[in-house]
Amino acid sequence: MIGIFFSILAGAMISTQNIFNTRMSGKIGSWGSTTVVLGLGLIASLIVFTIVEDTPLFALSGINPIFLLSGVFGVTLVYCLMRGMAILGPAYTVSITMVSQLAVASTIDTFGLFHFEPVPFTWTKALGLSILMAGILIFKLGHRIPVLHRQEKPKETYAQEAK
Repeated sequence: MIGIFFSILAGAMISTQNIFNTRMSGKIGSWGSTTVVLGLGLIASLIVFTIVEDTPLFALSGINPIFLLSGVFGVTLVYCLMRGMAILGPAYTVSITMVSQLAVASTIDTFGLFHFEPVPFTWTKALGLSILMAGILIFKLGHRIPVLHRQEKPKETYAQEAK
């Protein structure tokens, strides 16, 4: 249950943070906003680290050096989401991000990458991912699909039906 709570909170924070970032980037630019956001994040995480953790900050021995790239991923993530929201809007950007995230996570699970136990990619997972993608297309392009439009009757028809 706590995992579900953290996941929901993370989704809410990602969406809200990126909306704030996008608004800030209108004043100081995308890279300025990325710098401010991650700089403040560094300060906040150092404060929490010193209060909560009991391990040394730079105890990096035994860590695969490629995992240190996650900081670069963070910078890229903040920048790309900010630009995506500025171009596509929040809902569409988050929807596409969610499908991309699920596809990459499924690939990592399926092939057991980064020392995770392999988890078979079943037809139900493929179906779920396909439904998500179809949902995004309907969400974005639904106004162009005639079948999804409710046909409204002319006002004269309502007057005649009332008689």
